[in-house]
Amino acid sequence: MSSKINNIIEELKSLTLLEAAELVKQIEEIFGVDASVVANSNMMMMPTDSSITSTEQVEEKTEFDVVLEEVPAPKKISILKVVRSLTSLGLKEAKELVESAPKSVKENISKQDAEDVRSKLEEAGAKVSIK
Repeated sequence: MSSKINNIIEELKSLTLLEAAELVKQIEEIFGVDASVVANSNMMMMPTDSSITSTEQVEEKTEFDVVLEEVPAPKKISILKVVRSLTSLGLKEAKELVESAPKSVKENISKQDAEDVRSKLEEAGAKVSIK
């Protein structure tokens, strides 16, 4: 390393935590980078300009599917009752759904609704996943 880099490193070692945080903020502003992006467990600075298209930005999932993964035989009837109460299925259709696990019980619902459905089915003894 050059002596210039060694001097910078020695100066950085003497900074307090607050001073280091301020330094990072100023580097981000001056060079237009984001120091919080991590790739392959190594810190990496990425441009923060608006050249990133919306397809490249990560979107938060808002619709979920509740999938009935497994129905233990002794709990089948209680699970069937819960499936009927959660859906508008008749007895025959609900029975077919329960017997054909893994099968989607509810689709395109909010996260909170999915959690509610999962908890009701798990209380009845089913193994459920949210996708």
